[in-house]
Amino acid sequence: MNITAFRSTLAGCLAVVVLSVTAPAAHAKNYTLPLRSAVDRVPVADEDRTGYDRDLFHIWIDADRDGCDTRREVLLAEAVTAPEVTGRCRLTEGTGTWLSWYDDVEVTGQRRLDIDHLVPLAEAWDSGASAWNFDRRERYANDLGDSRALLAVTDRSNRQKSDQDVAEWLPIDDVVCHYVSDWTAIKLRWGLTADRAEHTALTSLAEGCPNTPVHVSTAD
Repeated sequence: MNITAFRSTLAGCLAVVVLSVTAPAAHAKNYTLPLRSAVDRVPVADEDRTGYDRDLFHIWIDADRDGCDTRREVLLAEAVTAPEVTGRCRLTEGTGTWLSWYDDVEVTGQRRLDIDHLVPLAEAWDSGASAWNFDRRERYANDLGDSRALLAVTDRSNRQKSDQDVAEWLPIDDVVCHYVSDWTAIKLRWGLTADRAEHTALTSLAEGCPNTPVHVSTAD
């Protein structure tokens, strides 16, 4: 084989190797991207809230039947100081501490805490969940498979946020990049879309977070 033919063959082999390594990334279950690139993967579509009802998501189930429903699982997982637990997962009021990172407030006892869906249920409905079956909506509403999906935050910050997307509400400045990265990750995890205003806001915010990665773990 002459040198020219050898180089052509080698180049072809290398191309096959490169493709075999990189091609699966587009369909990988778990992957990491720069925030700006991750935002580009979120499809743009009009929102539609027709037919929305919070009960269609069936929140706070006890999936593993250990006595702890989803709300209490999140409280236990996110506690800075563990609360006192008695009986079948009863959290004693006034025990345990949590840090609500939306507003950088430390909270003692669970009474002032809400469990927030990072991407609110109504927003998820608008963005594709309206087409899901009941089982998938239930899994979304009780997603303990990604620690970013459900958060223990102050009731005040949760009510301020309500069902607004990133074009309408953001947490304190210090955690905006964190929030936008997590929002994008959850949208990609569940195959949700963004409306034009939301996508424009995500793109603009991502420009201000150039070194922020997005780790995506797609839901089944």
